[in-house]
Amino acid sequence: MTRKVRRFSGGVYDLGLHIVWCPKYRRSVLGGRVAERLDELIRQKADERGWEVIALEVMPDQVHLFVKHDPKSSASYVANQFKGFTSRVLREEFPHLKSRMPTLWSSSYFAASVGAVSAATVEKYI
Repeated sequence: MTRKVRRFSGGVYDLGLHIVWCPKYRRSVLGGRVAERLDELIRQKADERGWEVIALEVMPDQVHLFVKHDPKSSASYVANQFKGFTSRVLREEFPHLKSRMPTLWSSSYFAASVGAVSAATVEKYI
C-alpha cells in the first residue's frame, strides 16, 4: 500500500480518523432521503475544509466516517464540524427530526486515529 502524503508550508502529513456518532437516544431516523442528504452534507463539509472522505456509511442509527484531515484540526474539531453542520441543515430540511428529538445527535462520539497500515482495514470495515 503506497502512502499518500499531503504537504503544507510546515511539513508533510498523512492523518486519518475513524469517527462514529449516533442520533440522540440511538433512534433509527437515518433512512431514505435523510441518509442521502446526510451523505451529501458530510461530503460538502469535507470539501469545504479540504478534508478527504475515504469511506462513509450511514446506517439507520449511526454514522461511520473515515476521513483524512489536516494537522491543525483536532479529532474533536473534525467530529464536531460534521455533527454541528449536519444537525442544523437536516433539522431545517426534515421537520420530523425536530419533533421527535430535542437534538439530532447524541453529545458523544467515537474517534480513532488511523495509521497507513490499518487504513485499508478501516475502509474495508466501514
